[in-house]
Amino acid sequence: MNIQHTVHATVPGYPRIGAHRELKRAVESYWSGRIDHAALEESAAAIRAQMLDDLAEAGLDSLPTGVFSLYDHMLDTAFAVDAVAPRHRRENELDSYFAAARGDERAVPLEMTKWFDTNYHYLVPEIGPGTAFAARPGKAVAEYAEAAGRGLDARPVLVGPVTFLLLAKPDADAPEGFAPLDRLDDLVEAYAEIIAALTEAGAERIQIDEPALCADRTPAELDAVRRAYDRLAGLAELIVTGGYGPFGSALPVLLEAGAAGIALDLVRGRDDLDLLASLNVSRETFLLAGVVDGRNIWRTDAAGAAADLERVAALTDRPGVSTSCSLLHVPVDLEAEGDLPDALVERLSFARQKLREVVALADPAAPRPTRPDAPDHWRDQAVRSRLAALGDGADRRVPYAEREAAQIELPPLPTTTIGSFPQTAEIRRARAAHRKGLMIDGDYRSRMRAEVAAVVAEQEKAGLDVLVHGEPERNDMVQYFAEQLTGFAVTASGWVQSYGSRCVRPPILYGDVARTEPMTVEWTGYAQSLTDKPVKGMLTGPVTILAWSFVRDDQQLSETADQVALALREEVADLEGAGTAIIQVDEPALRELLPLRADRRGDYKRWATRAFRLATSGVGAETQIHTHLCYSEFGEVIDAIADLDADVTSIEASRSKMEVLADLDRADYRRGIGPGVWDIHSPRVPAVGEMAESLRLAVRAVDARRVWANPDCGLKTRRYEEVRPALANLVEAARIVRAELE
Repeated sequence: MNIQHTVHATVPGYPRIGAHRELKRAVESYWSGRIDHAALEESAAAIRAQMLDDLAEAGLDSLPTGVFSLYDHMLDTAFAVDAVAPRHRRENELDSYFAAARGDERAVPLEMTKWFDTNYHYLVPEIGPGTAFAARPGKAVAEYAEAAGRGLDARPVLVGPVTFLLLAKPDADAPEGFAPLDRLDDLVEAYAEIIAALTEAGAERIQIDEPALCADRTPAELDAVRRAYDRLAGLAELIVTGGYGPFGSALPVLLEAGAAGIALDLVRGRDDLDLLASLNVSRETFLLAGVVDGRNIWRTDAAGAAADLERVAALTDRPGVSTSCSLLHVPVDLEAEGDLPDALVERLSFARQKLREVVALADPAAPRPTRPDAPDHWRDQAVRSRLAALGDGADRRVPYAEREAAQIELPPLPTTTIGSFPQTAEIRRARAAHRKGLMIDGDYRSRMRAEVAAVVAEQEKAGLDVLVHGEPERNDMVQYFAEQLTGFAVTASGWVQSYGSRCVRPPILYGDVARTEPMTVEWTGYAQSLTDKPVKGMLTGPVTILAWSFVRDDQQLSETADQVALALREEVADLEGAGTAIIQVDEPALRELLPLRADRRGDYKRWATRAFRLATSGVGAETQIHTHLCYSEFGEVIDAIADLDADVTSIEASRSKMEVLADLDRADYRRGIGPGVWDIHSPRVPAVGEMAESLRLAVRAVDARRVWANPDCGLKTRRYEEVRPALANLVEAARIVRAELE
């Protein structure tokens, strides 16, 4: 590499859950009353100190601050500009914060949805014409001071004003036609005060995250970008990041508006390299080449990354190297793993390892090793031959109307749940003991069967129409299947944040995928033997298994999705053969993987819906196929939902106040639909009247004969103290609305 200038090494962000999920334990202890505010703050300070240690010890030239959060960075930003909904304001700020995040007895929480095309969920701010923005820079200044006080070259990080408003929604009092972006000029003034407070505290360089600019933006929205940075760019040296694809048409706008630096995602947004070369970029512009993948765990091909870095360095006197986005999306440390195969480990890199990759790339004298090729035995020719033999046989041959007539007869507004039931401490202890060899297989299966029987009894007592077995044997809806399919590995400590205190361990999908034996048939069959009511078979769909895993990058996602779908197709056939009348194949991540740019979406929708149909199309007309989707902007994939060809789709709707119903109505959706009437991500138990009103809205938008009554999502994270009254209210609400329909 022939770089003539010193290359600056940094990263846009870092995992904030702690190396051992200290954040989860601290906030959940606070919520349960086991620790007080002071103890929570002490735990948070310790996590931030460890984050700074990791960043500093790696040898970065500068490091980000303000990337820690007790729950969510968008919620932090709302509090930083005082955009707090009146219903969430409490006597102290922490109570207000968690009321907005989780809800309480006085108010429902903010809506939650996916952060771009990732599995991280953010809270959606509510903005209206009357929102009184005010700068509250305390958190940003304090966290900058923590790093500066240690003598570190710190760079405060703020979610950008344009992204904040583009991701917000109008509040309940906003008039028709109002958009949060209408308030940009007022919000920018609050940002100006926050930036002033940071510069007064000593910050010379400030990072502004504008990932919304990686999606398609209208001329009016680009004009808003120009307006915002015309006002802010002169106040400090602002480094604007994207991180989720190319900036595209926003790139020249940012440069013209005076942004001092741009951080480029050169993993998913390499088109920006060619665009930059065509622009008149000032040699003083700080250009960060994001060549280390911040969203996946594969080791960087250093030779290829160095070539892209060299192209960037040729355009500026101030080049830098970084990860493509914040390391929020990857586990903390590969060295915590002791049981992964050596051939896999040598191809992996977690957050701490990626810091070292960045620092090595900044050193022109460092070696540029290539990543080892995947071993031949990771390929399974039998799987590839079976897929080739299937050809285009991925569609159910019987039209929906004929299937509907042949399927199980149920009462109007049939009641059900999404799948999982509370995972009690006793269940987790039994599973951990079995995993460690402290509980023999027979005892473990007996313990899980006892739990299944208890769950069936709970549902029959509540009066549900369609039951589930409760999934006590499943640690996670993806990992459970990954542990039983070839081509996957699971980690011991590879935790990443999904939302708030919720952490997941994405499996590593490294090779060809195949099923070696049935995975769920025994549990579903046992539950069905305990009741005369139908019990749903429960599977996770191919797109979601990909979205919630770290997936191999040596072949197209569509090819990998088909392999997973083929394994699920075999499981679906075995469930049907065992007499299961209803089989649910969940695809909560269908919207998640949707490309941010419209011109890339058609191909994704084609292969994603084909994979689902491949998994589910081998059954007869009398077998009812369900799917489930949650926490997404469904209007963007309503056509794909129809193309799944499921008989019934359950969908998140409670936090968004049934907004999805308008999308269904416009799309003339004519299949079974279960819009969630209970937000299970909050401890709040909705009243009968509230659920009944949601069902009334549903039957006005969709043929009442096709409406189901169900929660938003699985009940795994809830307690039975919440589940029992909520299910009773759900059944009663359905009874009331059934009577009204009659």
